[in-house]
Amino acid sequence: MSGPAAGTAAAATTTDVVCLGESMVTFLPSQPGRLADVPSFGRGIGGAESNVACALAAAGHRAAWVGRVGADGFGDHLVETIASYGVDTSAVRRDPARPTGVYFRTATDRGTDTHEVAYYRAGSAASAMSPENVPYEALFAGRVLHLSGITAALSPDCLALLRELTAPRPGRPLVSFDVNHRPHLWRGCAEDASVLLELARRADLVFVGEDEAEEAWGIVGAEAIRAALPEPSVLVVKRGSAGATVFASELRPGPRGAEAAGTAALAASTDTVSAATPARSAATPVDTVTPVPALRVDVVAAVGAGDAFAAGFLSATLRGLPVRDRARHGHLMAAAVLTVPGDLTDPPSRDRADRLVALDDAAWGRLRLAPGWTAADRAPEEVRTP
Repeated sequence: MSGPAAGTAAAATTTDVVCLGESMVTFLPSQPGRLADVPSFGRGIGGAESNVACALAAAGHRAAWVGRVGADGFGDHLVETIASYGVDTSAVRRDPARPTGVYFRTATDRGTDTHEVAYYRAGSAASAMSPENVPYEALFAGRVLHLSGITAALSPDCLALLRELTAPRPGRPLVSFDVNHRPHLWRGCAEDASVLLELARRADLVFVGEDEAEEAWGIVGAEAIRAALPEPSVLVVKRGSAGATVFASELRPGPRGAEAAGTAALAASTDTVSAATPARSAATPVDTVTPVPALRVDVVAAVGAGDAFAAGFLSATLRGLPVRDRARHGHLMAAAVLTVPGDLTDPPSRDRADRLVALDDAAWGRLRLAPGWTAADRAPEEVRTP
């Protein structure tokens, strides 16, 4: 069975979040320095969408990852490792003709000039994903379908797939989209900005950083980003150390046609995400704007934090928590990853996270998290001043 219509008809909402995208084997440096100078690397996994799936599963949600890997040892490692987090990988496809992607990176922050990444993903199995070869019944089986702009950059077929998945149609689950602008993936393509804007405007929940909005679209400031993206019911503008600003509309504007059972079920459990109806297609949304300060964190490696933030926000959304608490859960998930060397780590327990999220603004502002904080469970150690 293939094609969005067939998949929609067969879907049953048995999963909280389905994540689609490329995951790769990542090689982490044994010490800081240029790639040319690093003597050895440790093996891990990396991939924006699989990172989100792993974090959600570790937080107690039913998460699935859908992707395509080579029929090779690296593909085995990816599938086995992602599954070990409790993620459903049964819909992952193996490609006997194409390899699993890998990459090497330095230990420095991605945003610095010294950060290096060497990707070996051209012609990878994941780049062959297309509307003709993905399992739609699995993709539409969740309450939320999480996608990112990275997939759109992998190949024309991958872009066609994302356009199919974000197209308005009955039975579409709530679509979460992380812009994830990666300029190096779009080299030779002048349409990256317009493509990412197009996909984001068709989603229900969008994550975008202020820095990438300026780089991709030349748009500066959260309010200006919202003006360029009025359609999503919820827009999360990530502002680095300044925190995040969440725009949540009471009515979803623009043409949709996504009165999905999955979207309706999720909408019933939240206070700002609602199913689209034709009667609302011309409505002007009334935004609630919620700025949520970030935490102070003793950073070990600034890689994977955006994926962790998205997972925390989605987790709290699935639980029907208020907007402020969704963003705070996102910050806590991000802080867990920022205090370890790799892209993934165990999140704080739900009880612990809920206690921290419930802090008043002054206590939240005093909170500072250091490596190992997720393992501790004593309130006096949770809040300390510099």
